[in-house]
This record gives sequence, C-alpha cells and structure tokens, in this order.
Amino acid sequence: MTPSYKTCSSCGYEKNGKNAIKCGLCGAPFAGARLKAETAPLPDVSGKPDIEIPVVRRRDFAAEISRNRWESLAILLGIPLILVALGISIGGAYGYPRAGLAAAVVISVITVLVAYYSGDRVILGFSGAQKADKARDARIINVVDEMRIAAGLPMPEVYLIDSMSPNAFATGRDPEHAKVAVTKGLVKLLNREELQGVVAHEISHVRNFDIRYMMIVAALVGSVALLADGFRRSLWFGRGFGRRRVGGGGGGQAQLIMFVIALLLAILAPLSAMALQMAISRKREFLADSSAVELTRNPGALASALEKLERRSQPLESANRATQHLFIVNPLKVFGMKSGALFSTHPPIESRIRLLRSMT
Repeated sequence: MTPSYKTCSSCGYEKNGKNAIKCGLCGAPFAGARLKAETAPLPDVSGKPDIEIPVVRRRDFAAEISRNRWESLAILLGIPLILVALGISIGGAYGYPRAGLAAAVVISVITVLVAYYSGDRVILGFSGAQKADKARDARIINVVDEMRIAAGLPMPEVYLIDSMSPNAFATGRDPEHAKVAVTKGLVKLLNREELQGVVAHEISHVRNFDIRYMMIVAALVGSVALLADGFRRSLWFGRGFGRRRVGGGGGGQAQLIMFVIALLLAILAPLSAMALQMAISRKREFLADSSAVELTRNPGALASALEKLERRSQPLESANRATQHLFIVNPLKVFGMKSGALFSTHPPIESRIRLLRSMT
C-alpha cells in the first residue's frame, strides 16, 4: 500500500502529506514540487494587495541561551514577591504583619534547605531509579560520559528507571552532586545520536544549574502553598480575624483590610506561584534544548528524538506532580504536537522541534 506521507530529505520530518509541495516543519520544497514551480507560469496578481510571505529566521543557540536565561530570571522574581505579600497580609490579619513576614521567611528558608540537601534522594526514590551497572548499562554510561566531557563537567551518577515509557531527567544541587536518570524505554527507542541529544539536554540542565534552580523554585512554591493552606485552616477553626485590634478604630479598619487581602492571596497566591513555576520550567526546557545543541552541534538529533518521544509518549507510572517538571517530556499526560497551557510544565513539542530545526 502506498504510504500517505513522505519524509523531508532536509530535516527528516515524516508527517508531510503525500501531496505536499514543501516540508511542513522546515519549509524545504520537495524535488518534484521545485521542478513544477520552475516551469509553471506566474499567477496574475495585478490589482491585488501585496501578499506578505512569512520568513523563517535562522536561530542561533547562543542568542537563545541568553534570552531564556534573562526571561526565566525575571519570572523567578515574582515568586518571592508573592511569598512576602502573603506573609505580611496574613500577619496583618492577626495584627502582627512583621511576625507574618518573619514566619514566611523562616518557612521558606527551612523548605529550601531541606530540598537543597535531600531533594535529589527523594526524587530518585519516588521515581524508582536504580544506579546503572557499568557492564550491563555501558551504552548509556558512555553517552553520559561523552556529553559531560563536552560540557566540561565531572561525571554524574547514572540511574535507570525500569519503565518502557521513554523519558529522562537530571537532579542534584550542583554539578558535583548531579544525577542523570533515564528510562529503559528511552535507551531502547533511540539511536546513539538521538540518545546523545537527550543526554546533552539533561547535562545542560546540570551545567546551567537548572537542577538547583528548579529545586529552589519548587521549594518556594511549596512555601506559598503551606502559608496559604495554614491561613485557610485557621479560618476554618475560628482563629483568624479578630484576635487582636491594632490601635483602636483606625487600626481595626486597617486589620480588616489586611484580612481581606490575606484571604484573596490565600486563594490566588498558590495558583499564581504555580503558574510562574510552570512558566520558568518551560523557559528552562527551551534553554536546555539550545544548550544541548551547543554540546552536540547536532540540532537534528534532539529534534528527531523529541519526535519519537512524542509518538511513543505514555504516562510514566513512577512520576507525580511534584517531579513532572524535571523530565524532558511531560511524564503524566500524553500531549499532542499542538498542546500548550498556562499550567503546562513543558512547551509544546512542536515549538521545541521548530526551534531546533531552525538552528540547522
């Protein structure tokens, strides 16, 4: 039976329709279509408005790296601001705004320290990852070694997850304590160049300190949720507004305003902080893709790997909402090529592939 699609010789994209005259991903014309275009008469456009032809600009990985770093840093600043506002307003609702701020700082510091020193062990435990064997898992260990040499980093510990769902993640607090975990399905599915692209993506997370960055972000978001939940529970048990009045009528009115603000923030702050966390996660995924190209000088390999992961995507049993942002593709949901949402941990795969193809 004649296939209903054809593969682009320029970028390898396989989902072009059989009657397509150019690649739907990179825009390269097919051989037969080019010949027809050269011999076909020009259409009459007299009296018609000018037609704007979209131009695909070639992207530079260094420029993409710089842009994504600044954008993710700007987004990160929003989470501490939410945390401070929530702490002051909750403290003000009780009549002690400074104490509320101090409590917010103490809770966030403790949460960050716990995540910093033990977060990687917890993540690996949740994922069911086992340390790779030098003899049995020599292929993936060698690829990790190649990419860490290219990045100029010490050798991270390599872990395998016993699942056929193709995926990978990196964790740890710094390059000296980094861990790279891949599923057995990923190793089986990809060829060596594609595996290098995925591992380079994870090594880039290590080199860019995304592993520390996202761990701190997750801890701050957890602190916001903890404060908001504590305030809502205090209202449920009757320990909220009215415990202390500040300086007579004017102070009571100010406390009432703080109570209303605290109530609104207790509802909205966790959602806002989570949305910022997801936005940062999406930016760091783009950053890691661009950095992987810097290491491999082969953007097509990672693009091809992402296409395979998109086609074979399936939920990973050992993943959860707390760890889903770490993986190279979302391990909980099967997203199509057009997917994208405010609370999505990853940018649409199609966008990532287009960016990589534009670097070739």
